[in-house]
Amino acid sequence: MSYPYSPLFQPLKLGKNLTIKNRFCVGPLTLPSLHGPFGEFSADGLAYFEERAKGGFGLLFTGAFHPDVLVDPVHPLDSKQPMKSPKAFMRSSVELLERLDAYGAKMIPQVSMGYGRNAVGCYGPSEIPYYHDPSVTTPALTRDQIRQKIDQMVATAAFLKKCGFPGIEVHAMHWGYLLDQFALTFMNHRTDEYGGALENRLRCAREILDGVKAACGSDFVVSMRLALKTYIKDYNTPSLHGEEEVGRTLEEGLTICKKLEEYGYDCLSVDFGQYDSFYYAAPPCYMEKGRIIDLAAQAKAAVNIPILCGGRMNDPELAAEAVRAGKIDAVVLGRPSLADPAYPRKVEMGRPEDIRPCIGCNQGCIGALKLGRRAGCAVNAEAAREASFGLTPALQKKHVLVVGGGVAGMEAARVSVLRGHTVTLCEGSHRLGGSLIPAGAHDFKADLRDLNGWYQRQLTKLGVTVELNTRLDAAAILARKPDAVVLAQGAVPVIPRVPGVDSPKVVDCVTALTGNPHVGEKVVVIGGGLVGCETAVGYAQGGKTVTVVEALPDILSAGIPVPESNEQMLRDLLAEGKVATKTGCRLSAVTDAGVTLSTPDGEETLEADTVVLAVGFTPRDSLAGDLLGSGLEVYPVGDGVKVGSVMTAVAAGYTAGRKI
Repeated sequence: MSYPYSPLFQPLKLGKNLTIKNRFCVGPLTLPSLHGPFGEFSADGLAYFEERAKGGFGLLFTGAFHPDVLVDPVHPLDSKQPMKSPKAFMRSSVELLERLDAYGAKMIPQVSMGYGRNAVGCYGPSEIPYYHDPSVTTPALTRDQIRQKIDQMVATAAFLKKCGFPGIEVHAMHWGYLLDQFALTFMNHRTDEYGGALENRLRCAREILDGVKAACGSDFVVSMRLALKTYIKDYNTPSLHGEEEVGRTLEEGLTICKKLEEYGYDCLSVDFGQYDSFYYAAPPCYMEKGRIIDLAAQAKAAVNIPILCGGRMNDPELAAEAVRAGKIDAVVLGRPSLADPAYPRKVEMGRPEDIRPCIGCNQGCIGALKLGRRAGCAVNAEAAREASFGLTPALQKKHVLVVGGGVAGMEAARVSVLRGHTVTLCEGSHRLGGSLIPAGAHDFKADLRDLNGWYQRQLTKLGVTVELNTRLDAAAILARKPDAVVLAQGAVPVIPRVPGVDSPKVVDCVTALTGNPHVGEKVVVIGGGLVGCETAVGYAQGGKTVTVVEALPDILSAGIPVPESNEQMLRDLLAEGKVATKTGCRLSAVTDAGVTLSTPDGEETLEADTVVLAVGFTPRDSLAGDLLGSGLEVYPVGDGVKVGSVMTAVAAGYTAGRKI
């Protein structure tokens, strides 16, 4: 019988001489920890890529290198720090390629022409508004500066070939980076040979390719990262369904595919979106998986060179069927390769259920990067620090008792048993999952349900003893005589003390999502944070009339910052669902008719059949104080310490399990 995933394990030829062993590619991600102080691949960087090669990926892309980092220490056009030692980079590259070769994996670095309007201070093709500060416009590149950039791209490619890499990917005619801006009539207003007709707007892409092939040889692979459609209505204005497109239409995207093939590009790595439509560029959990496939299939039909496809492709069945049907040639997994570096190996072994799912939260990767924090993965605390923060066997085997079966408790149990400890997990309710259960109740949050299922399967396979419907106090903990206790007691919803809050029409957000209460036609959600807004979208998609009430001046302002692409799409989904918002307002009472709000202009009443309270959570009373002096190692973790997110809960559980 044919293995259903076999299309993903056929070799693929790129260019004249490069063959990759399968159809799995690690997507290009910007992860600063992968590089050391001299620009070289750090110990974490070497381990990061080696782990994914070991995990079965056939081709690995690096994040984008900028020419001023690699070859030009006095580059005036982008605000990047120069590499202090190209020789150190070369030495680390040789070591990295040797490690990858042991697993039969290949690597292609990305080389970027620049950010353009995506980063304040950089140059654009024309004077156009910066993305992050539209009140300021980019300076326009001169002809000489454009040629300088092209020359640097070519010099960088030659340097990378000298390091041993078999090719480069040009970064990028996607996400609205500089090459993308040159290609878009909306952003390129030039009247010289680099503006106007499409052929002129693609001139940079063509001259880069010609220069690289001349310097590196015709067998040196050159790929282009290309967005097939931009999904924008205006600067900083996404188009939820692609209507009113002012950027790149699919028709023009297909024309560009044909021209890039004509120029001599060896393959195209396609996706969609840009910063102005960031929820297409970095699709959050609200976007269905595989949405890019139909667009990629049209690109595949338009050209004869390989089409690599990325953009929420973390479903091996979807990927295998797309390759089998000839819609794409390979799948590019960025965030899913962060979540599980052994993704291909698990599919190859017939264990796709063991793949740790990317949950589309964008908090640990892109969201962290944009906040200036260490970029990694919300569900994989080792990601991008495999060498410095990996697991080692415990020197002394212990009996670990985990109190609480939410994500922090399950992660602490998983990590502890991996290190050699004997683990018992006690959960007071009838099921594991904690906050993953209400958070995953929405139709658009299936990824969280998948994560909960993954944890439960791992605990079973690893031999963790799980006791449900088991509530422990300090005496019960001591009676079990563990060596170490992880307290993952979680949090409970905050209930505001206002008149009428005990009305049958009032329900807290957890009960609303898990208790199947009766919900009327008019719903008022009190609290406009992430939980409240997601709840509102869910009800609106179910046909309810919904109003969100938020005390702060804007929704999605309280709590842990919501990553840009998630917030952007959530706001558009609220608008599509015609969800009304009342900001700067507080609940003052629940009445028979609905709710009374305190507003800057006085009291206001809203009709409501159902009132959902989503004003936050507070940690449960901790048992840590009752265990003082008991002789036990005690590790409080997760929301029971400080209310956070899946990312903070996983990090706390992992850290506790790692140090016991």
